[in-house]
Amino acid sequence: MITNESPESPESPEPASAAEGPVVRTTAGAVRGRREDGLAVFRGIPFAQPPVGAARFAAPQRAQPWDGTREAYAFGPPPPQDLGIQGRTGVLEAPEGDDWLTVNVWTPAPDPAARRPVMVWIYGGAYKLGHSGSPGYDAQHIARDGDVVVVSLNYRVGMEGFAQIEGAPANRGLLDQVAALEWVRENITAFGGDPDQVTVFGESAGAGSVASLLAMDRARGLFRRAIAQSVPGTFFSLDLAEDIGRALAAEAGLRPTAADLATTDPRRLTEAGQALGAKMPQYVDRWGRIAPTVTPFSPVVDGEVLPTTPWQALAAGSARDVDLLVGHNRDEFRLFLVMSGMYGKITEEQATGALRLFAPGGAAGDHAYRAAHPDASPSELYERVQTDWLFAIPSLRLAEAQTAGGGRAHLYELTWGAPGNGGLLGACHGLDIPLLFGTFQADLANLLWAGTGVTPEAEALSARFRAAWTSFARTGDPGWPAYDTEARTTQVLDTAPTVTAYPEETSRRLWEGYEFGPSPLLG
Repeated sequence: MITNESPESPESPEPASAAEGPVVRTTAGAVRGRREDGLAVFRGIPFAQPPVGAARFAAPQRAQPWDGTREAYAFGPPPPQDLGIQGRTGVLEAPEGDDWLTVNVWTPAPDPAARRPVMVWIYGGAYKLGHSGSPGYDAQHIARDGDVVVVSLNYRVGMEGFAQIEGAPANRGLLDQVAALEWVRENITAFGGDPDQVTVFGESAGAGSVASLLAMDRARGLFRRAIAQSVPGTFFSLDLAEDIGRALAAEAGLRPTAADLATTDPRRLTEAGQALGAKMPQYVDRWGRIAPTVTPFSPVVDGEVLPTTPWQALAAGSARDVDLLVGHNRDEFRLFLVMSGMYGKITEEQATGALRLFAPGGAAGDHAYRAAHPDASPSELYERVQTDWLFAIPSLRLAEAQTAGGGRAHLYELTWGAPGNGGLLGACHGLDIPLLFGTFQADLANLLWAGTGVTPEAEALSARFRAAWTSFARTGDPGWPAYDTEARTTQVLDTAPTVTAYPEETSRRLWEGYEFGPSPLLG
């Protein structure tokens, strides 16, 4: 959330020759973009001041105005972050600097009269890595195919954005997202967008961020629709977040206060997060299910920035005026098993440990899963329970909560399998990103399509993704009926898309009655 008053609304764009590129005047100053294949593209526009120095660990502050015309040709630098997750690398090549809080805009034309729907992308990365400039998030196909304006943004991750520390507001990464949405509200008309027709969309931690925004008073009125792809079920209680914050600071040899941590270079603090992540499995007795995730960051239910969990907030009607599209992939956890080299190598003991830790009811949950899947191997049980706990059931429950609160939700499941590596990865976590963006030679897609070409089948599914997402952004209808708790209507995204009852009925029943509350501190 931007903490000082807004300047006046942006003016109409200044004329610019084709050679110079389009110029748009924002609330902070003029920016010049580039014309690229029928689009006007602007990169690296500051929406807030660099959160360093006196602004370290503070809520975002409005960007300082500039004179003249600023070149908006290159993505802004990524926030300090982890090197990767189980083999998934973080940012390899990116600009350097402290101006982490920037937005990028793809628009068919920066015409204030156009008032096209606006889609605002929030990246994932376990709340500890991510960059809007990643090649896999190139939004040109979405903007061009859907005739929409697409905005992507950077937000603080890791200790800078999510560690719970004394003397700093909680959920600073979420506050960055709110500040970016305020920038959109004030500026997007000049880029050809409609500030009253904004859709936020995100995947994994980005979907958890979208779910959080639906529950936050500070985000109310900043968007009309929301798309959450693979919502994580991990939200921290304040006690748990403070305990993890103390452990993070200890890794850095400091006290868990903003004053102490601000004495250390932000990039060095990422090392503390990585060091603790490697040790987290040792903390199961204290941190419970969170420990094996090796991710010491998540939104914190602090009672102020984030008043309660998204499921509780939506069930109480917090987002009944926001249209919701939510779903998950069939084989979510497969990605992490393959990347860690554990796929097909899970022992009976490991399967039992996972079932008793993650399934509802502990030992009873272990027996229930085995009874429901009598022919499943240890690896299949291990994968299924973690797919259910971490992504599938939280996503389903978000649709149910929205419906219970008087709102409308549309549910989907992606079942089409990635062709790379002989189809080993299936419909794994993250597959929806290259399908949606059409970025088949970037980031994770290099693994998902390894050894294969992009077939007409994949291209057709990719086009269907974009058509559904942009239709939803324009009208609130992705092309299939809304979810209800009787028919459980779900769009299955595959070679031949079908509408059916929720496909994972076995898992739904196993988790019936379970409440996704803030993860508690056990010790």
